Amino acid sequence: MTSSAPARARIAIIGAGPGGLTCARILQRRGLAVTVHDRDSGPNARDQGGTLDLHADSGQIALREADLLEEFLVLARPEGQEMRQMNPAGEILFHHVPEDGELFKPEINRGDLRDLLLGSLQPGTVQWGRALASISGPADGPRLLHFADGTTLETDLVIGADGAFSRVRPAVSPTVPQYSGVSFLEVWFSDVQTLHPEIAELVGQGGAAAADGDRGMFAQRNSSDHIRVYLIRRVPVDWIKRSGLTIDDTDAIRALLLEEYARWSPRLRQLIGGNDGLYVDRPIFALPVPHTWAHNPTVTLLGDAAHLMPPLGVGVNLAMLDASELAVALADSATVADAVRAYESTMLPRAAEMAKLLEGGTEQLLSDELPDFAQDNTQP
Repeated sequence: MTSSAPARARIAIIGAGPGGLTCARILQRRGLAVTVHDRDSGPNARDQGGTLDLHADSGQIALREADLLEEFLVLARPEGQEMRQMNPAGEILFHHVPEDGELFKPEINRGDLRDLLLGSLQPGTVQWGRALASISGPADGPRLLHFADGTTLETDLVIGADGAFSRVRPAVSPTVPQYSGVSFLEVWFSDVQTLHPEIAELVGQGGAAAADGDRGMFAQRNSSDHIRVYLIRRVPVDWIKRSGLTIDDTDAIRALLLEEYARWSPRLRQLIGGNDGLYVDRPIFALPVPHTWAHNPTVTLLGDAAHLMPPLGVGVNLAMLDASELAVALADSATVADAVRAYESTMLPRAAEMAKLLEGGTEQLLSDELPDFAQDNTQP
């Protein structure tokens, strides 16, 4: 089958996260038709996660191509670039306070970013409640998408923007993510200025991190007077079950954590107890380095579906940059196959280079040494 011209192609994006929505927005700006399919029942079906920093050399480039950069800067929180690195005694070892006008990586709540992108799309672009089950059809197309509700859809290009456990990825690669050996346990604090003023002061306007070599924590200010804390521990992936607990056993989990962090200062131990609601277990997975696949003219991947890495601040930025470059390639190429080849020729080497730099990066989150960026910038 001859590859379609992008202007006539049926393009389907799987996943309505920042990467998939960015790709859809730029495709529509360039005059190309696209649909986005997401397994969630609607845009508010679940919590969208914490805050994201969008970098001037990646995520913001994508927003500029999407003609949404100015709107993003209105919503963003430059003060969220503040960063404190502490030791387990609660002493500040490094403190970065952003200067006026500093916009290299301002923060935005993930939900606010998603709403910005959703609101920029043509009505009906996102089809909710569409969980992909499998893909069939010849490699040169057309492809048939099989959804969990029993429906099917024929398409000329499938873009997998569906995250770590992508249902699109098997169409191009048999590789699956592997557990890193490190898990995050998420803790929430709401209305912090009123209900948790000491925690609000400890964290500041951005992020605060501490580690002792075996365990760590990272607290992150969100908008709406909310703080999320991630307790970082080297544990089996099924540590909760092995402890004879379930994720709903809040009091028992809290007692276990307070024992593990017993040598930490009472100030930092506040971030373990007194949380508003349940804990959220987030084991950290990553794809092997490098993760590549043979060119396929009708299926490609972006973001975590293509190059899942440890959560060290680059994931959403790479996903949005991938999305921008793929959309531009489709708008500027004679055929879909040419566009996919051009996109992957840039994306795959970039992803491999970054993944190599971050390989084993979860261990950095447990290190009691100052991160590289702070070595020469320590402030009293």
